Amino acid sequence: MKKIILVGLLCLSSVTFSQKKDKVLMKIGEEKVFVSDFKRVYEKNLDAIDNEDEKDVKRNIELYINYRLKVKEAYKLKLDTLHSYKNEIETYRNQLAIPFMQDSSFINKLVNDAYFRTKNEIKAKHILVRTPSISSPKDTLLAFEKINLIRNRIKNGEDFEKIAVELSEDPSAKDDAQSGRKGNKGNLGYFSAFRMVYPFEEAAYNTKVGAVSTPFKTRFGYHLLKVDSMRVSKGEVEVAHILITDTTETGKKLIFEIFEKLEKEEQFKTLAIKYSDDTETKLKGGVLRKFGKGIMVQPFEDVAFSLEKEESYSKPFQTRFGWHIIQLIKKYPVESFEKLKQELIQKVRSDERAQLSQIAVIQKLQKKYKIIENESAKVIFKNENIRIIAKDSLQTEILKINDYSLSQEDFVNYIKNRTGKAVFELFEEFKNDKILSYYKGNLEKTAPEFANTLQEYKDGLLLFELMQQKIWEKSSKDSLGLKSFFDDNISKYETKEFSKIKGEVMNDYQNFLEENWIADLRKNIIISIDNKQLKSLMKFYN
Repeated sequence: MKKIILVGLLCLSSVTFSQKKDKVLMKIGEEKVFVSDFKRVYEKNLDAIDNEDEKDVKRNIELYINYRLKVKEAYKLKLDTLHSYKNEIETYRNQLAIPFMQDSSFINKLVNDAYFRTKNEIKAKHILVRTPSISSPKDTLLAFEKINLIRNRIKNGEDFEKIAVELSEDPSAKDDAQSGRKGNKGNLGYFSAFRMVYPFEEAAYNTKVGAVSTPFKTRFGYHLLKVDSMRVSKGEVEVAHILITDTTETGKKLIFEIFEKLEKEEQFKTLAIKYSDDTETKLKGGVLRKFGKGIMVQPFEDVAFSLEKEESYSKPFQTRFGWHIIQLIKKYPVESFEKLKQELIQKVRSDERAQLSQIAVIQKLQKKYKIIENESAKVIFKNENIRIIAKDSLQTEILKINDYSLSQEDFVNYIKNRTGKAVFELFEEFKNDKILSYYKGNLEKTAPEFANTLQEYKDGLLLFELMQQKIWEKSSKDSLGLKSFFDDNISKYETKEFSKIKGEVMNDYQNFLEENWIADLRKNIIISIDNKQLKSLMKFYN
């Protein structure tokens, strides 16, 4: 109950203080410390303190002063100029900025969509019209016109699968006479979230069962899809298998001999180790990693998900890889949203759909910033040798984001190692990239939470380096000083043998050195506390 009341007060304190103008709590030399500065540090550590005496506001103000004095000393010694420090801060800043580069409300929507699509799997077929890896506007238009003509034929009653065999540029749709593989006629089977490229998944789940989608584009080209059905997902399954790659009568005979041994209660694991041709799994008894729909070839998936009882096994069956027998280890139904939420957030942020969240951020920034494109500077787009134009000829401003100016040279450097897209498309990427860079570079000015967290990390890193130099290294190297300290304070130790309690003495010696050091730092600086603000804080927290 005590903890609940305390948390309630802290939440209230944040609201109460935020409604008032921030006041100066104290001055440490020329540095002003505001009430909010102290509150932020104090409240962050409050829940970790068990001892009520250690929660005392006055005591914590003294500790805060000591902390600020040490940080000042670190800057005075220019520890912030160390190469290792700068690298560490740059790495941390990049990591800290990641959530700010994405639209959190958009991410939440994507996570909710991903859960629905994990919980419900969809069966669809598709037709593909490819576009070249480097597409001109003409290429794109031709592909778009072709996919629309195909859609019109289907809308007029022609069979989807028949047209997929005839016109789809996905090779899997057609029979392959050379390998003997039968075409899938555009059928993809069941799939769920994260199994297809995101634009395909999005189109599938936004098309009604039985309907044909409008044409949509992925990195492969233009697609049409027809949704056949939707069902509650069967989750994932973990199985072991025995594989015989020989598809002749000899291989067939062997797989059925193995099946007979299973029927006579020989161990599946033993038989997998002895006979299976899957070198990656045989020594583990044929055990595969758990998988969901859309991962394995369809016949394998169908048999794996059809098994109901753990340790039951299938009859021999054939895929394009050979002959199999599967044993069910365990089924994994889709878990609740609460259990899957963090995993889904991670998947969304590392998946291509996260780019949509970034685009949402860019769109907001485009409305907020003053962005000017110099159309006359874009004349270089027509130069086939744009990547090797002399620098002297590339000094004209091509883009301006508020006060951030970018030249033609900046753009050419950006695209130098980027191929596979038209120059005008690369310019849009360049513009978006620089908008984000500008935003990221100014986060300290626009995001107080980011600025505070980063500054705390900077100060903490400096403090660590300072303590290393002033206290920890000194105490470990100064063996005479350590022994002298022990001799001067021998009465406080029960054991009089230094070697037996060296660790305890070392800790006390470090505290002694730090206390003396802090006393010296305090001698050289004027510290003043506003008693009115101090009393207000004490009254509030008490």
